[in-house]
Amino acid sequence: MANLDSIFHGLADPTRRAVIARLAAGPAPVSELAAPHDMALPSFLKHLKVLEAGGWIESDKAGRIRTCRLKAETAKAAEGWLGQQRSLWEARLDRLDAFLANLPGEGENNDA
Repeated sequence: MANLDSIFHGLADPTRRAVIARLAAGPAPVSELAAPHDMALPSFLKHLKVLEAGGWIESDKAGRIRTCRLKAETAKAAEGWLGQQRSLWEARLDRLDAFLANLPGEGENNDA
C-alpha cells in the first residue's frame, strides 16, 4: 500500500482524477483512458505512473494492450484518513459551538 502522500498526490491533478473516475466503471485499456485528454501519449503515461505509484491503479499487458484497473483498497485508505479528519474537525466545531452558545448575548445587562 502506498503512503498517504503518494495517494493524495494521485488525486492532485484533474487528468488523474478523470482516469480514476473512468476506472470506477471498470478496467480499460490505456488507449481508451488517454483518448479524452488532449496530450501526447508519453505525457499521459506519466499520469498513469503517478497513479500506479500512489497505489490507485494496477495494470497488466496482454500482447500490445495494457489494461488498467482501479485498486479499491487505496480509496479506502484515503477515505479512512479523511474520516479521521472529519471526526477531529466535527469535535472541534462542536466545542466552538458550545463555547459560543455560552457567551453572553448582545443586549444583555451584565451589571447585576
